[in-house]
Amino acid sequence: MIPTLEWLPEGVNFLDQTKLPFEETYVLATDYKQVATVIKDMVVRGAMAIGVSAAMGVALGIDRSTATTLPNLASEVDLICKTLAETRPTAVNLFWGIGQIRDLYNELTSKNTPIVEIKKAVVVLARRLYDEDIANLRKLGAFGAALLPQQGTVLTHCNAGALAACGYGSALGVIRAAIERGQKIDVFADETRPFNQGTRLTAWELVKDNIPTTLICDNMAGYFMSKGRIQAVIVGADRIAANGDTANKIGTYSVSILAKEHGIPFYVAAPFNTIDLETASGDLIPIEQRAAREVTHVKGVQVTPHGVSIENPAFDVTPAKYVTAIITERGVLRAPYGESIQAMATGATVQTEFAIA
Repeated sequence: MIPTLEWLPEGVNFLDQTKLPFEETYVLATDYKQVATVIKDMVVRGAMAIGVSAAMGVALGIDRSTATTLPNLASEVDLICKTLAETRPTAVNLFWGIGQIRDLYNELTSKNTPIVEIKKAVVVLARRLYDEDIANLRKLGAFGAALLPQQGTVLTHCNAGALAACGYGSALGVIRAAIERGQKIDVFADETRPFNQGTRLTAWELVKDNIPTTLICDNMAGYFMSKGRIQAVIVGADRIAANGDTANKIGTYSVSILAKEHGIPFYVAAPFNTIDLETASGDLIPIEQRAAREVTHVKGVQVTPHGVSIENPAFDVTPAKYVTAIITERGVLRAPYGESIQAMATGATVQTEFAIA
């Protein structure tokens, strides 16, 4: 399994994804500020990995606190959570991870639990979230594998693999699960400009796992769909609204339209905590704007003329009408998503195709 991040006695150790595919190096974060920097600089990226990283960042901050009273610790925790929450706005898993540790902290302080016990408890929870992420994605993969063809090519956009999680992956986890079941699947990975997560990360981890993989440019997907070369599309998600609208890496929306036009199923694979029940539709999802340099430069070399204006949204929103199904660790959601998502959240049964694990 690819070690994306790991809790160590010294701190949280991160595989530096900005150096892949040619350099496998690690960055050790010894305090919560360094964890925040690692997230913001995309040393670690992917909604699931960001969520657990944020949880570990809060736990690390509490564990390293020198506060001797609960009131003093409370002011530190507020700053820790605020610092981590300001790193990347689109992935709802970030706020989920912070909230998991914050909720436990609040529960323990309401009982006047000694600080030393609070420290132990938040670290235990952060490490458990890491294990649960991998277990949940294996469940998700099993649900999703049944939707892929027995033989065919699957297109994926960005990286929703082991590198985007604590291991296994969501979209790539479905592909891994299908191959483990004996399905003959090969992958088209598009480059995913401007940060090249497909070029650098998806291609790297699939080749590492000996999964047949072809890298294509972002603007080639329509061509290969028109030639019958793609049988399914599967992507991850950074936030899914309550109506099924899905925010994912910029370019996903375009791929979904191409898939719809060519009658190709378009699947979203994400753990259930990626669904934001408080956000009614994709119009309300905040979209991260990143530095112009990611567009103007390639490997540190400027490739654009001076003076040109740059727009660099990191994500776009795919309307629910283009999504064939949403695959979670609890089961597969189908339209109408407003109903099926709410039913899955409450454990109720509605007239739509999904299963509760």
